[in-house]
Amino acid sequence: MVPWRLRRCWNHLLCRKPPPLSMVPITLACVTTFLVLLYISFTTNNFVLHKNNNSSPTLPGFKQQQHELIISHELIINNNNIIPTHNEESSSTSNNISRTINDDHEDGPLFFNDTTSLPLLTLPLTIGSSIDKHVHDDNVYHDKEIFLQNYEEMKKNLKIYIYPHDKNDPFASSLLPVYTPEPGGNYASESYFKNVLFKSRFVTTNPSEADLFFLPFSIASLRHDRRVGVGGLQDFIKDYMTSVIQIYPYWNRTDGADHFYVACHSIGRMAMEKVGFVKSNAIQVVCSSSYFLANYYAHKDVCFPQIWPRHDEPLDLGLSKRKRLAFFAGAVNSPIRKEVLKAWQNDTSIFVHSGRMKAPYSEQLLGSKYCLHVKGFEVNTARIGDALFYGCVPVILADYYDLPFMDIVNWKSFSVIVTSSDISNLKKILTNISSKEYSKLQANVLKVRKHFQWNKSAVDFDAFYMVLYELWLRRSSIRLISTI
Repeated sequence: MVPWRLRRCWNHLLCRKPPPLSMVPITLACVTTFLVLLYISFTTNNFVLHKNNNSSPTLPGFKQQQHELIISHELIINNNNIIPTHNEESSSTSNNISRTINDDHEDGPLFFNDTTSLPLLTLPLTIGSSIDKHVHDDNVYHDKEIFLQNYEEMKKNLKIYIYPHDKNDPFASSLLPVYTPEPGGNYASESYFKNVLFKSRFVTTNPSEADLFFLPFSIASLRHDRRVGVGGLQDFIKDYMTSVIQIYPYWNRTDGADHFYVACHSIGRMAMEKVGFVKSNAIQVVCSSSYFLANYYAHKDVCFPQIWPRHDEPLDLGLSKRKRLAFFAGAVNSPIRKEVLKAWQNDTSIFVHSGRMKAPYSEQLLGSKYCLHVKGFEVNTARIGDALFYGCVPVILADYYDLPFMDIVNWKSFSVIVTSSDISNLKKILTNISSKEYSKLQANVLKVRKHFQWNKSAVDFDAFYMVLYELWLRRSSIRLISTI
């Protein structure tokens, strides 16, 4: 028998009136809303990621015309794969990383092609990191196998067109190479590159096969020309670029993305003030590569080393002959140098000297374990090249700038990078490096210093070839998309 309570409930249900029809759409609407919200909650992350990967970050440089110019300065390595980096900081970073620089620039936007990988630079190298991450990596290259493979491809295929100039041109000395006397001084890198390029097999007279176009004006030469000088640099470059654009079609077809110029002197950035489209669009090969400079665009531009030319055989005195812990000498022309001088000028193991020295500079480099590269009025200096030449481990004290060839070589394996905030801890940082760890650093110094050497005629893997390789990585993929 059915219990009386169940019978009572059953009878009550049979007697109830059905719900009004108006409740049906309300119920369906509530269910639908719930399902939509549930779907959005599961797909929001994917939607945002998709959007980030396909939106084009803007950089200043291109004026709006009838077409948008879609530019990609890329690292072209093994069928467009990025050089892998072997450090914890970058292992979780997407290979499609990109930067937005100087968004408030007056020129129009430059768009990176979202389908192409951009150079993945190791950001921690530009801002310093703890010392224990600097001494445990024996490999001086990010990936030696990929580097060598692509280096050989570059040597076979790279073609550069140089805008031609007559020997009778009034400014031939600044537009053509000068082979005598041999380049000298702090800014010799600019002249060496130009002299070697003009007589290299990479030059082509057929612009249709060129990967890159070289703008051959010399900033270092023009600043000493009485007809131009520092005050006339901007107008000279402006007139020169006007001629290039009017006479030749090559700049106009890419807005200069496949063009480059070389300037080691820091005054080069001032020379570009009246041609913002050049510094924004062309590849700038410069010694001064600070992120604080308005004219330097990381990933697009190339940092090349400022090297005092030397022709004797480099020495490599080992640890036993290096009695001093660290050494620096130079003008006290920046806050960071003042701080270094204040902290260590009276120390017995870290020798810091302001101004000119009585003892030979080379003896101090050969007698020191570590040689300090401290940012001065500008970030560029020949001190890194000096340290490497004399087998001294460089200590980098200059925040937020690209080190030369950092796309290729692993600076952590042969230098010590210290943030300016750790100047007071410098001695502790250096003394905590064991003799075994120091031996690794110095051995790697001897491996990489061939890349920081200029020669009258190019020698495999020297500074000239390394700069060309950086340019090879940055050759552009161009496509035009109609906006009409």
